[in-house]
Amino acid sequence: MAVLVVWPLLQGLLFAFTNVSSKNIGNKYIGDNYIAPTYKFSGLDNFFDPDTGVLSTGSPFWGTLRQTLVWVAANVILHFALGLGLALVLNRKFTGRSIYRVLLMIPWAVPSYISALGWSWIFNQNTGLINNTLRSMGLSNIPWSTDAVWATIAVIIVNVWLGVPFYIVTMLGGMQSIPTDLYEASSIDGATKWQNFWQVTLPLLQPVVLTATLLDVIWTFQNFNVIFLTTGGAPAGQTDILVTKSYLLFQQGRYGESSAYSVVMLLMLLIFSIFYTRALRNPQEAR
Repeated sequence: MAVLVVWPLLQGLLFAFTNVSSKNIGNKYIGDNYIAPTYKFSGLDNFFDPDTGVLSTGSPFWGTLRQTLVWVAANVILHFALGLGLALVLNRKFTGRSIYRVLLMIPWAVPSYISALGWSWIFNQNTGLINNTLRSMGLSNIPWSTDAVWATIAVIIVNVWLGVPFYIVTMLGGMQSIPTDLYEASSIDGATKWQNFWQVTLPLLQPVVLTATLLDVIWTFQNFNVIFLTTGGAPAGQTDILVTKSYLLFQQGRYGESSAYSVVMLLMLLIFSIFYTRALRNPQEAR
């Protein structure tokens, strides 16, 4: 297991500091002749070279980073809001509750690539379900694949559909672990249901919420399937996030630049995780 995880990581780190590409990586045979690697150490060129460096001023990295941050923020906020709201509903007793619980878990049970392919058909600009319905009503098409804003909305909808069940499960589990005595005592003191939510439910859900949010940020940040299968980065790469951009560079044989993207993503997630966990720990220590 260590070999499967550590070796690719180390090789990716090594490639980020070389000029490796499909032209010089070698390690292949033409007939009986072995082609040796000819790539060389290039220092920080993949990061800061004025023409090709990932972090150079004119690099497309910055636009992709902005799109990634919008993507992560929108998804995490919607995951939390919808997940919490639906968990509150499902935590109440009503007829057919178990059926609704199962139905809301379906998006989580279906593999993400299958869901993304299904949604890509729904959002197809020419033959998709939504635009066909709009045309039948005499309305104009929505430019899902040619307008960056609409394309971004489309991929966010797909990922929200996939991600909300995770929050429902975690929030619902947290709610059901809260002792009912606390609600009874609060009600005796004259608290309304709204006050119970703010003063009892939400504070006691905090550990669950913070852990789920950390995981959601990491998963959403590196979510490849939804972007790649729904829009493929269209239009003109404007819905690409860092992980899909890294894959695109890899497809083009630009392995060094692709690895540089991966290193930057790794550092960003490490820094975020460290500061986030410290921020969680400090309030607990203050108590």
